[in-house]
Amino acid sequence: MASSHPVRNTLTPETLGLIDAVHRTGSMAAAARELGVVPSALTYRIRLVEDALDVLLFDRSSRQARLTQAGAELLREGNRLVGELDAVAHRVKRIASGWEPQLTLAIDSVISRNTVMELCASFFALAPPTRLKIRHEALLGTLEALTSGQADLAIGVTIEGSLNRSVQSKPLGTVRFVYAVAPHHPLASADEPLSDAMLMPHRAVAVADSVQRGTGLTVGLMGGQDIFTVPGMQEKLDAQLRGLGCGFLPEYLARPYITSGRLVEKRVQGAERRVALSYAWRSAARAGEGRALQWWLRQLGHATTRKALLDRPQAA
Repeated sequence: MASSHPVRNTLTPETLGLIDAVHRTGSMAAAARELGVVPSALTYRIRLVEDALDVLLFDRSSRQARLTQAGAELLREGNRLVGELDAVAHRVKRIASGWEPQLTLAIDSVISRNTVMELCASFFALAPPTRLKIRHEALLGTLEALTSGQADLAIGVTIEGSLNRSVQSKPLGTVRFVYAVAPHHPLASADEPLSDAMLMPHRAVAVADSVQRGTGLTVGLMGGQDIFTVPGMQEKLDAQLRGLGCGFLPEYLARPYITSGRLVEKRVQGAERRVALSYAWRSAARAGEGRALQWWLRQLGHATTRKALLDRPQAA
């Protein structure tokens, strides 16, 4: 049986960077130019990894270097492990200084971006040593960003079942959704309430679940219905304004456009759609929360802030 030491010695964050560079640029020569190294040295480093793993990382049969399935899996999982190592280093530095070097917020696409930016402005007014990073997530991906260590605070999560003991959460509030279509959409003049049979022939606009592992969550979609999938709620709003499809939108986001006549609200059969959301963070029992996270948690403790995050109107 082969020793595991050669793999540990050759499979390093630097090596993953080399593999990623070849993948992005499409050739060993182009990657070498980008990295400022000799092509033969780059090829040798990648050969060492292939020999240690006993797999081919790149298909060299064509002019362009393409990742094999094994290579793609190595790059994907390797980058995840590097991210986890960064998270460990991040926590160690936080313990030493009290202020986090970086605070990452996972913001669900249903949350008011205007309010988030105003909170960021207030945070930066403190001149903290903490860098702020925002990840735009959707559905189950918002909580996954937190539990996987890629975010420190998740705002707008749907809590289903029990959470890991290392994660704490508090209610954020409830978002009401309305069904809306463009004035020129065929459903705009349809009789109400709209039934499933009436909705089925028309394309639905759906926000993609940003979850990386497992099956994502789907909301308000019918099997067999044509679906236009977009990355976030702002894109969903834009698509529905253009008549590219129909679907539910947060009331606060749709209301200005309904008022101005750019969207038509339609009643549909069934119960009114309301979604309860929370905010969650990873607890640190021994070290306590960093000072930046403490600040954000204090802001979320105010009812006015929570309300503004869920129903802050935006100009049409």
